[in-house]
Amino acid sequence: MKKKWLGIVIAWMVFGFTAVHAKEITVAVAANVSYALNDLKAAFAKKHPDIRVRTIMGSSGKLTAQIRNGAPFQIFISADISYPRALFEQKIAITKPRVYARGVLALFSPKPRNFSKGLFLLDSPAIRRIAVANPNTAPYGKAAVEALKNSALFTRIKPKIIFAESISQTVAYAMTAADIGIVAKSSLYSPKMQRFKKGRHWAEVDPSLYTPIDQGIVLLKNAKNDASCRAFYNFILGPQARAIFRRYGYMLP
Repeated sequence: MKKKWLGIVIAWMVFGFTAVHAKEITVAVAANVSYALNDLKAAFAKKHPDIRVRTIMGSSGKLTAQIRNGAPFQIFISADISYPRALFEQKIAITKPRVYARGVLALFSPKPRNFSKGLFLLDSPAIRRIAVANPNTAPYGKAAVEALKNSALFTRIKPKIIFAESISQTVAYAMTAADIGIVAKSSLYSPKMQRFKKGRHWAEVDPSLYTPIDQGIVLLKNAKNDASCRAFYNFILGPQARAIFRRYGYMLP
């Protein structure tokens, strides 16, 4: 019995030492990645138990503005590679942006719908409110508006649109304040959303209607010479993270 208790005490001492001496890194993460984030962090923690990953989430545009204004982020995981590219050109990012995944748009309704008409379903009188992310700050919103314009639908249905701050808020609106939403396909793979079925509650938007959503990652100036940041950056670009992104409905570059 004494040996058993001694083992427990030693385990807690080791855990306490690790917790006290763990290195913390701060990562700005686009809202659409939030659905896969717990799995990503758990997988990373198994490989690097001495590194704590603190995440700040929001729309890519707003996070970019915060980074420019001196927010102490070390890594930026964006929903659109254009934002990290601009930060690199402005010498705020210290690595060239790399694509870690490609986002996919989906139509989503908590009520069963006939999705055979694709986006033209939105023109139906039964659809009175449509949730879309703000195209000025959210890449998925920009892609959604592009798809609507390429379908010659945007002008007709614009009065129905409720703009959300981020893609995660778009999902919330689609569940409550709207009849349907144009969301990130990744959101539909989260545990809370898995009860909604493809073809009954959601369907992919024709990818030919919008520019591919290349999602990019960069190390920021605050990460210079930081091995812990580099470890997480490499992990997001590595095979384990790629498998997780695929599981959440992303396409891979």
